[in-house]
Amino acid sequence: MNILNPYKIAAIAASLLAGTVSFAQNITDQGQTQTAGNNEAVNTTWKPSLVSDGVYDRTPHTMQTLSWQSVREADVLWKKRVWREIDTRQKQNVAFRYPGDENTGGGYFIEILMDAVKRGKVKAYSNFDDRFTQALSKEQILEQMTGKDDSTPVVDPVTGATKIVITHKDFNPDVVTKYRIKEDWIFDRNLGRMVVRIIGIAPYIDVLDPNTLEFRASTPLFWIYYPEAREVLSQYEVYNPDNDVQRLTWDDYFEGRYFSSRILKISNPFDEFISTQHPGMEGLYEAQRTNEMIFNKEHDMWVY
Repeated sequence: MNILNPYKIAAIAASLLAGTVSFAQNITDQGQTQTAGNNEAVNTTWKPSLVSDGVYDRTPHTMQTLSWQSVREADVLWKKRVWREIDTRQKQNVAFRYPGDENTGGGYFIEILMDAVKRGKVKAYSNFDDRFTQALSKEQILEQMTGKDDSTPVVDPVTGATKIVITHKDFNPDVVTKYRIKEDWIFDRNLGRMVVRIIGIAPYIDVLDPNTLEFRASTPLFWIYYPEAREVLSQYEVYNPDNDVQRLTWDDYFEGRYFSSRILKISNPFDEFISTQHPGMEGLYEAQRTNEMIFNKEHDMWVY
């Protein structure tokens, strides 16, 4: 029996050594997997962790969009087109301005849209109107966001020669403070309920006076056709301030209507905004009344 003890000790030592090597290899593989999974970061300054940054291993999440149920024209009993505004400075809309992490793409929501447009995953349309009448190229979008490069003549103090210095402006995502949504509210008698479908999304930037920096107006950068963007938006998660584990995708976020917004316009004979017909505080009250009218319409269709 004593002769077998050295063999037992050697076998135990070999088993421990193999376990240690396997554990170290798993850590290396996790770090490589995590790094490889962050190649789709939407911000070029975002740097992924080279190690497993967490107390547990996060499995890759494969997200897929759920196809919308088709709506027949014969089943539509009532329809209204609504334009809404999302102010990202409101507390409920903090997700739009979250800088990003390894699960949310490493950038703001506007950077997710920009990255999708640059990679050719989503097509952007001109801000001339909201009917998607003119598609924009990548160069046109970048020019709208950052402007044209500035050329400034600079005199060399030593040689006295004049040379042209080209200055390039980087896009600042903080200038996007609002988003505008165009959507359709439909009562489908086949389903027996109200159906809401987002048609388009447009990021808005604030235009400031170059001298006084006072607010002048808000202007859209471009329009995104939402049904085409759903697949891309489902690949990025939305920051949840209450729980880092329970996160939705951006497609789930919009479909579940977790954002806060106010109605700017509802389809009307004169195509006027609510603020035009009801200026000042009365416009806010009218927007609230319009919102209640839409939600109560489903009940009215059942009663009458």
